[in-house]
Amino acid sequence: MKSRMTYFLLTMAFGLALSGCNGQGGGPKEDEHAAAMDGSLAAKIGRFAPTEITADASQLSENDRKALDKIIEAARYMDAIFLRQVWSGNVDLKRKLEADATPAGRERLHYFKINVGPWSRLDENEPFIEGVPHEKPPHANYYPDDITKEEFDAWAEGLPDAERKKAIGFFHTIRRSSDRKLKAVPYSEEYREFLEPAARLLREAAELTTDQTLKKYLTSRADAFASNDYYASDVAWMELDSPIDVTIGPYETYEDELFGYKAAFEAYVTLRDEAETAKLAKFSNYLQELEDNLPIEERYRNPKLGTSAAIRVVEEVFASGDGNNGVQTAAFNLPNDERVVKEKGSKRVMLKNVQEAKFSKILLPISKVVLEAAHQTDVSFDAFFTHILAHELFHGLGPHNIKVGGKDTTVRQELKELASAIEEAKADVTGLWGLQYLIDKGVVDRRVEQAMYTTYLASAFRSVRFGITEAHGRGVAMQFNYLVDEGGIKINEATGTFSIDTSRIKEAVRKLTHDILTLQAEGSYEKAKAMLDKYAVIRPPMQKALDKLSGVPVDIEPNFILAKNGSSN
Repeated sequence: MKSRMTYFLLTMAFGLALSGCNGQGGGPKEDEHAAAMDGSLAAKIGRFAPTEITADASQLSENDRKALDKIIEAARYMDAIFLRQVWSGNVDLKRKLEADATPAGRERLHYFKINVGPWSRLDENEPFIEGVPHEKPPHANYYPDDITKEEFDAWAEGLPDAERKKAIGFFHTIRRSSDRKLKAVPYSEEYREFLEPAARLLREAAELTTDQTLKKYLTSRADAFASNDYYASDVAWMELDSPIDVTIGPYETYEDELFGYKAAFEAYVTLRDEAETAKLAKFSNYLQELEDNLPIEERYRNPKLGTSAAIRVVEEVFASGDGNNGVQTAAFNLPNDERVVKEKGSKRVMLKNVQEAKFSKILLPISKVVLEAAHQTDVSFDAFFTHILAHELFHGLGPHNIKVGGKDTTVRQELKELASAIEEAKADVTGLWGLQYLIDKGVVDRRVEQAMYTTYLASAFRSVRFGITEAHGRGVAMQFNYLVDEGGIKINEATGTFSIDTSRIKEAVRKLTHDILTLQAEGSYEKAKAMLDKYAVIRPPMQKALDKLSGVPVDIEPNFILAKNGSSN
């Protein structure tokens, strides 16, 4: 790994170095390397299957269709903000790429847009454009390019409590003042040029809709863009009960790989599927019971979850910012503000049309390659859909607000940059444990048991192909190797295929659930690091299987038809 100073010098030199990829210099070796990079881009782009994503807006009132169009326009501003958040050089690089009209230039721009930056997220963030830093900066553009962890920690520890909360909180970037000292800048100031017009559009949409919960959310979120206080609008989002289900603003912290503190801007504009939402609502009735029976010490369980555990099944209309970045989101569980989770619970949103596309275009073809032939028919969309739901449900269960050394803190703050991978693994495996609990209780039909585990196994290969530098892929690699070592997953060395050992998988899942939840409850960075170092790797049997999947897309590249044409047309 290059030192921070080396990275800083590379960044300062970026404008000069980039000229080589535009044919304005660079010796034969540089040109040859650039040509090799370009030659691989078509294959890299081909890993994303072009997919039309749309929904039926015909049931909306005329005013709601107009409101939907306004919301989509507001959501487009999240792209501009996220572009800046990923890397300090992104805006200038995008401008240079847009000026290159050659076929190779168009290809580079295409892949840049998929990744929202010059690093291939599916390839452990290797650069695919000449002249950019070799390593994707872990601090993104939330912190100064020359910052070190030690400098930030020393500065933050010396701040008054209220200022320290801003420094390590979701909604402030860290910049240098004229005297080179660190300071926290609110998002409302940092991104004002985008947030002000987005807020105006949200207010115009609020005026159009007659749904009071949507009106309240849009208005309070517009207010938050100016005040930098997102609490009230997060509460309003939890109470949102509208045919138009929208999520817009700063939420996930995956892009901050330095600490995992800072939230990225994103948007999901969706329409609710009432019938499917009603079918799944029963699951929320069992969340407290599931929490009370988690396989951890009783003192680590939450005796009173938040009062709300809403589940929404929706059809995606448009996604932007961190919501349309590399691998497409199939579901999400928000908000991330521990205060809101404690008071109101969290909401699980299932993007059904996105999940259907992933299942048919990616998971089914994968299953034909990696699973033993006798088990391939066990893979089902219902099992895939239900485990994604369980994954999102269990993000809201288990340890969140904890005590370490007598101090109130959170899992996220204690596990720092490891928190996201551990949390994704926790949601996956604890979701399996929870579904087995509901099967044993008779809530879920026992006939889905085999399909559940086998579909989970096939989906592990789907997720690991995202790359193990990405939180989801890293968490899945960890689970897979743990379950192999515990005997829950069997490897057929002769055929290079995999299957579930039904006699051992349940206990293996229970044990892994216990281990992950316990290290979260203890806030143990050391245990989290040891677990990831040991298990979050690609071992030879998995790599051999992955090598056979070169002809299968890794994910989808969405084309948002309704957003492009306008719902009012």
